[in-house]
Amino acid sequence: MTDVAAVKAALKTQAIETPSWAYGNSGTRFKVFTQPGVPRSPREKLDDAAKVHEFTGAAPTVALHIPWDRVDDYAALARYAEERGLRLGAINSNTFQDDDYRLGSVCHPDAAVRRKAVAHLLECVDIMDATGSRDLKLWFADGTNYPGQDDIRARQDRLAEALATVHERLGDDQRMLLEYKFFEPAFYATDVPDWGTAYAHCLKLGDKARVVVDTGHHAPGTNIEFIVATLLREGKLGGFDFNSRFYADDDLMVGAADPFQLFRIMYEVVRGGGFTPGVAFMLDQCHNIEAKIPAIIRSVMNVQEATVKALLVDRAALASAQAAGDVLAANAVLMDAYDTDVRPLLAELREEQGLDGDPVAAYHRSGWAAKTAGERVGGAQAGWGA
Repeated sequence: MTDVAAVKAALKTQAIETPSWAYGNSGTRFKVFTQPGVPRSPREKLDDAAKVHEFTGAAPTVALHIPWDRVDDYAALARYAEERGLRLGAINSNTFQDDDYRLGSVCHPDAAVRRKAVAHLLECVDIMDATGSRDLKLWFADGTNYPGQDDIRARQDRLAEALATVHERLGDDQRMLLEYKFFEPAFYATDVPDWGTAYAHCLKLGDKARVVVDTGHHAPGTNIEFIVATLLREGKLGGFDFNSRFYADDDLMVGAADPFQLFRIMYEVVRGGGFTPGVAFMLDQCHNIEAKIPAIIRSVMNVQEATVKALLVDRAALASAQAAGDVLAANAVLMDAYDTDVRPLLAELREEQGLDGDPVAAYHRSGWAAKTAGERVGGAQAGWGA
């Protein structure tokens, strides 16, 4: 029998971090479509994030991206977030939008460029100190496009040196989360192309270094849940960047492309003891043609639904079938949980928390979209690279 009370209790502890950049204008290489009411500043991004948390009750933190969210006073920005019922979350570095980084950043053959990149990473740790953020998230666009362009092993040495410098600077309660991506923008050899490379560097660095799994950063057919299970087993899973992909790094709403995969991932999180504050559940998405806030709310809801289904798996029955070698029975246990309509349970939980059972409908009724469209006129809208 399912212990509904236990499922609800677990869900109440889940926090899903939203990304500041998802509230601004974003798009593809071809076009960024602007929308009315898009934030013009980090504070307006936090205003929007507060609405997501208001209607979902599950998104209390907001990740920042530097320099896109650069301000003069980060402590003041943290206080602004707190006044709106939020906290500032992971600090995301940016070493891929400067002309100096054409041949890489921390892996660049020129030591002067590497020093510039490391200085930015250390600046991000300073920002963490000011905001009270726990996690520094690192993704590097570094790599090469042609055989012979640079020394592959030397680039790994340069990467290791940079990571060690930043790791040493971290405080006792701070962590670095190293992200990987198998291609793009580097097409011949990406310097952090897979979880094994990220894991190897984090293992050498020590306890403050963890791997972050971006669900859109994998080749077709990759068994992401195996990666999650392995990293949990080794104590090196730091968190997720949730999104969906059909082809490359599409950055679509999580669960849009393959909701069954999201369920399988969340089951390994639950089974592996990863449903704890030590594993950060973050969104990293590009809302190109869809309205920003409703899309983010939907993504939060999709993660919640996959989590409920994972919690509903009858693990005793599954273990029994697995031990007996009953392939079909074992698969049926998983499918029974996945096929469960968990929306009524989630609506009931939200109502018990004083929230509307349908967060998207509640947002639309709030009038926030019309209010911001009327007020946020003039100035420069936030967007990728802004």
